[in-house]
Amino acid sequence: MAQPDSKKIFFENLSGAGKAIAVLTSGGDAQGMNAAVRAVVRMGLYVGAKVYFIHEGYQGMVDGGENIREASWESVSSMLQVGGTVIGSARCKEFRTHEGRLKAAHNLVQHGITNLCVIGGDGSLTGANLFREEWSGLLGELVEQGLIEADAVQKYSALHIVGMVGSIDNDFCGTDMTIGTDSALHRIIEVVDAIMTTAQSHQRTFVLEVMGRHCGYLALVSALACGADWVLIPEMPPEDGWEDKMCQKLSATRSRGTRLNIIIVAEGAIDRHGKPITSSIVKDLVVKCLGFDTRVTILGHVQRGGTPSAFDRILASRMGVEAVLALLETTANTPACVVSLCGNQSVRLPLMECVQMTQEVQKAMDEKRFEEAVKLRGRSFENNLKTYKLLAHRKPESELPTSNFNVAVLNVGAPAAGMNAAVRSAVRVGISEGHKMFAVSDGFEGFYKGQIKEIKWADVGGWTGQGGSLLGTKRTLPAKHVDKIAEQMRKHNINALLVIGGFETCDRIKQSASGTKRRVFIIETMGGYCGYLASVGGLAAGADAAYIYEEPFDIRDLQANVEHLTEKMKTSIQRGLVLRNENCNENYTTDFIYQLYTEEGKGVFDCRKNVLGHMQQGGAPSPFDRNFGTKISAKAMQWISKKLVETFRQDEGRVFANTEDSCCLLGMRRRALVFQPVVQLKEDTDFVHRIPKEQWWLKLRPLMKILAKYKTSYDVSDSGQLEHVVRIRPKESDASVAM
Repeated sequence: MAQPDSKKIFFENLSGAGKAIAVLTSGGDAQGMNAAVRAVVRMGLYVGAKVYFIHEGYQGMVDGGENIREASWESVSSMLQVGGTVIGSARCKEFRTHEGRLKAAHNLVQHGITNLCVIGGDGSLTGANLFREEWSGLLGELVEQGLIEADAVQKYSALHIVGMVGSIDNDFCGTDMTIGTDSALHRIIEVVDAIMTTAQSHQRTFVLEVMGRHCGYLALVSALACGADWVLIPEMPPEDGWEDKMCQKLSATRSRGTRLNIIIVAEGAIDRHGKPITSSIVKDLVVKCLGFDTRVTILGHVQRGGTPSAFDRILASRMGVEAVLALLETTANTPACVVSLCGNQSVRLPLMECVQMTQEVQKAMDEKRFEEAVKLRGRSFENNLKTYKLLAHRKPESELPTSNFNVAVLNVGAPAAGMNAAVRSAVRVGISEGHKMFAVSDGFEGFYKGQIKEIKWADVGGWTGQGGSLLGTKRTLPAKHVDKIAEQMRKHNINALLVIGGFETCDRIKQSASGTKRRVFIIETMGGYCGYLASVGGLAAGADAAYIYEEPFDIRDLQANVEHLTEKMKTSIQRGLVLRNENCNENYTTDFIYQLYTEEGKGVFDCRKNVLGHMQQGGAPSPFDRNFGTKISAKAMQWISKKLVETFRQDEGRVFANTEDSCCLLGMRRRALVFQPVVQLKEDTDFVHRIPKEQWWLKLRPLMKILAKYKTSYDVSDSGQLEHVVRIRPKESDASVAM
């Protein structure tokens, strides 16, 4: 969908006055749907529109009555962290008929609703588009039947539709992620982690069946994230004879001392002839051929349940805000759009083009064009599959290339979830490339002390789910020990280094106050001078304010925030959340802010504070961190292999790597993994505070403020993103206009 022609449009000019917006959830539920509903309601109210809930999906639209209710700001409080959909969802055969859609149109006109936000799968969105196309004809019929006045046809002449995809399967083309997918992966990985401990205790093989009748995304990514021995997905059925190959793989891992095996099966898995491959078939095969103690776990609707992840809350909130903006800008001639995620940007795409592409995937699978089906799923799916194949299937020693290069891997800086997954990936890709891999313990400190040893394929088995850094990491910088490090590199003939590191949970807290009245929590997050954790955590948890170094504040801002929160607490709002980045201001400490809120909130709310500290670095890595660490490390090792070949001088038998691009940082830029020479990063980096000079996530801060009911001024850029115009000081007569 085309973006606005003007370069900048003042947000206040996008008024919803006189408009009525309805939001509904349809089809299967997905974690994060409530966050999307909340964002639509609050953004709609923020721009001055009337907003309605349509309960029970299309069934509620057809039945009307109490199913269509006006929403208020308070009616979506405390729903951000709730799974499922609180406004209900239902399959509706009646809406598929012309008569059903006629009833639905009548019910909407009675409330003056001509703008719909539909959260569901491709079937739900296709139905919404058909409804939009028939709208004028339906109104004509209602006039003929005497159910509405003739002037209503002109008044409500066009129905505007914006879609958001809620589906745990991530099976919709046009968006990198759908609402609910990340949360479903969390459920799967939680089960896998729990199963792996019992499987190791008893030397068992577990066959896990995960959802995905037509899409193997959940199975593929969870297999990549947990290091599964085998995965079966519908897009890429195994070659004939897969049964023997799988059993050989399982037998080989056991012979190397592994005490467990994990096989993940998508519920829609098939063989090359279209015959279903079920979890029970796989179990019987393993028992018959290998005699292994084998159990089946079918996750079922567990994957749909539970609290939505931080990613899904943020994704859904961004999509909900963008959906309202799209409705404000749409015209009678604008085609229906779907709000999608492209890299780190919310974008609008033509709805039916995305639906048609999604249907093409199934058509390709039906016609056994599996390679094409994988490509149609998108680059991310394709890369996941390539990386899994690269890491999961070890070639015999005789088939491995011989590079004669030695590569060392080490962790530096603070420990971070996903480091171990990255090390595992680096080691296995390096071995596959024919290199001899070395592990360095305790970062650069261990490097200069000679804590270096060769590491093999089997040594990193089971590392993906481990938290912290199994290699060990220190904050020691290399500058003071360059000579000793160089000596160790010569001693072990190390040709390349892979350095993994940096510059060197609010829901439960809110829920603990669920039985109390009017309590505000002041939480200090980590991050040094980088406010990412405070800002994005604030958006995910529905915070009222988040104080960060990148956005300076003073006592007037603090006072305005307290007054704003006090006014909210006088209504039905019972809990507040304020986040503070640890280094946001040396004078306005966490204690200071806590005491200020405590004093100013007397008689209205009481306060509690919590410094999260190093618990933020602990625990098992998330599915995203495992997956991202695995893929980025695999790409890094392939880059190193290429550079080694390019810089190797055959006549001298040495590597000469002295150009800028021989020392690069690999990171995510929008949708791409980009190698950038470290020397070039000097221009983009604030070395004093150890942060980038430009932070993309600052564009998310307006969303948190809007959804927390602050009045503020922002632009809508031609990329569809809310952006700061100017930081406005609150007038003394209007303390609500603040941070």
